[in-house]
Amino acid sequence: MASALVRRARGSAAAAPALWAAARGIASVGSDIVSAAPGVSLQKARSWDEGVATKFSTTPLKDIFHGKKVVIFGLPGAYTGVCSQAHVPSYKNNIDKLKEKGIDSVICVSINDPYVLNGWAEKLQAKDAIEFYGDFDGSFHKNLDLEIDLSAALLGHRSHRWSAFVDNGKIKALNVEKAPSEFKVSGAEVILDQI
Repeated sequence: MASALVRRARGSAAAAPALWAAARGIASVGSDIVSAAPGVSLQKARSWDEGVATKFSTTPLKDIFHGKKVVIFGLPGAYTGVCSQAHVPSYKNNIDKLKEKGIDSVICVSINDPYVLNGWAEKLQAKDAIEFYGDFDGSFHKNLDLEIDLSAALLGHRSHRWSAFVDNGKIKALNVEKAPSEFKVSGAEVILDQI
């Protein structure tokens, strides 16, 4: 059914991602991102020593989203092609424009551990602009129905490529790419027009 809705919406580039999200049923415009993933916490990117020092603490979703305007984007994995060459740089290069629109934080989340994300964020020199969070067990993406099996690419279960504007926990805009290798609707340039 979801693919049929997307095929019907192809005439409108803006409508297709919204219809795709609505057809998926869990993460959709108007839903509360915290309620959609009850009890889920994410792991802020950090070094191993920082993890030990914080007793491997996690961050509840309510602490990330409540009372804040957040742009969040998910991607298949650290150190992968489109993620490193296009997705993260689109947000890093537009951070000032996002802040000018009143965004409190820009977050990158991936089904990776926080230590890999920390090294990757440092390599991309993006850690000062973007907050990186690991979804080590994929529970955040599973709850939002944004998980995809990329075993054919030797990646296992990963995140779809997506972006969202979230205001006080409510999803105001959601963009999901049709394929993880595509980068058409989930970049900062698109979300800037939706804020």
